[in-house]
Amino acid sequence: MKQYTAACKDVQINYNPTGSGAGITAFTQGQTAFAGSDSALKPDEVEASKKVCTDGQGIDLPMVGGPIAVGFNVPGVDTLALDAPTLAKIFDNKITKWNDPAIAKLNSGADLPDLKIQAFHRSDESGTTDNFTKYLKAAAPKDWKYEPGKSWEAEGGQSAQGSSGVAQQVKQTNGAISYFELSYAADGIKTVDIKTEATEPVKATIENATAAIGAAKVVGTGKDLALELDYTPSAEGAYPIVLVTYEIVCDKGNKADTLPATKSFLGYMASEEGQASLADAGYAPMPQEIITKVRETVAGLS
Repeated sequence: MKQYTAACKDVQINYNPTGSGAGITAFTQGQTAFAGSDSALKPDEVEASKKVCTDGQGIDLPMVGGPIAVGFNVPGVDTLALDAPTLAKIFDNKITKWNDPAIAKLNSGADLPDLKIQAFHRSDESGTTDNFTKYLKAAAPKDWKYEPGKSWEAEGGQSAQGSSGVAQQVKQTNGAISYFELSYAADGIKTVDIKTEATEPVKATIENATAAIGAAKVVGTGKDLALELDYTPSAEGAYPIVLVTYEIVCDKGNKADTLPATKSFLGYMASEEGQASLADAGYAPMPQEIITKVRETVAGLS
């Protein structure tokens, strides 16, 4: 946005980080020209979008990727590896102490304290929650009994508003653990290495997230480019807890007064220059095959 509005001074773009659920609602109610969401549209949301997209519907354009980091604050512990079953039990209140045998087994040699685990989840509807619970369900189905979704289903734990809210709780609470986009961990929060089928636990990095997103499949129909992610990769260095941020826009029937600016801005986001700036902000560019389709779709919006 900063780079685009510096170049296009006559265009004003307002960003309101209310969470994916609120963003989609604002779009389907006609309050915004487009929305950003870390989850693709559900069938009922597509149906709702037809009221504001004249003779068209809302579509998902994958624009930004990135790892969902699991941040922790355990005094005396700098490196921590966890697998999906252990994470599922922690966030389902089944493992409640940091020196639990399941955690100790994955971290031989670590000095784990007899400290209560303070697990934080999002209080608002969140695409990050949706993707994190999709990972738990896919990678630890026996230990995570809840259906994935934007709203937190498990009982217990504590909640905070927005990614910045849960990240702040991890930073200031001894024994805390939570999940958020990697960019929110930039301020000194330590992140968990995730044990997968690969030989070594995988760190939450942009490169490792891109490796995992590269294996995603387009499952949307028509102009919709919703992706199906692989939450159980076996490749070395593929970080399994990733999300894709979609820009959600009408395929046709966009408002005439905002369509030129919408196409221009989304076109810039999908451009080589726009994608190249993502890594500096802690996010992953889309794989070439996917972003090429996004560029074609943006050019055809009407």
